[in-house]
Amino acid sequence: MSPLRSAIRFGHGLLRGDEQFCLQPLERTEARPALSCLLIILLGVGAYGATIGMWQGPKLACFVAIKLPWVILLTLLSNAMLNAILASLLGVRLNFAQTTLALLNAFAVFGLIVGSLAPITFGIAIDAPTPHEPGGQETHRRLILVHTLLIAFAGIISTGKLYRVLLHFAESAKAARHSLIGLLAGNLFAGAQIGFLLRPIFGQPGLKIEFLRPDMFRGNFYESVWWALKHAL
Repeated sequence: MSPLRSAIRFGHGLLRGDEQFCLQPLERTEARPALSCLLIILLGVGAYGATIGMWQGPKLACFVAIKLPWVILLTLLSNAMLNAILASLLGVRLNFAQTTLALLNAFAVFGLIVGSLAPITFGIAIDAPTPHEPGGQETHRRLILVHTLLIAFAGIISTGKLYRVLLHFAESAKAARHSLIGLLAGNLFAGAQIGFLLRPIFGQPGLKIEFLRPDMFRGNFYESVWWALKHAL
């Protein structure tokens, strides 16, 4: 079976919410579901990323389609060992490979959701006023808000899927909750900084469109949030 057909079949199983379908590969630590998850993330998140950049033109759309899946994959790679250690310490019977596959499953669910929303966000991008029209800055802020809400929605659904997997392998519901909080905190902390390094993602009207900022290592995500809060107040 081709990788694409395997990914479609696996994605269909995830969409059905078949718990045994998701748990069996974890119990046997199979490699094929991991490849299917990777393909779903690349296609689903990539398609959604293209619609984020489309508001400022095809060039940024291509850039974001490449970068957004890598924000997820680099976050998972950078935190893989920490994720496994946290899960074990907090009472979840998952080894390194199983923890990574469980998170890949959750990210694949995220990819399926945002990928299904891509036609809608594409329509929003091409129908909105362009960056060069009056009100471009206001449109930019509204688009960021829309995408933030949609990403949060997809994240909540995929988090629920991850929790059910952890609950199956945990010593107790309390251990599953603590493990979920630990995994989410670690991945959000790393993912925010990786997204900052790979900027621009949403772009900024008036700035040059480029794949990476020349000052990508200057500052960090948390400094930028603090700066924005100070100026907002």
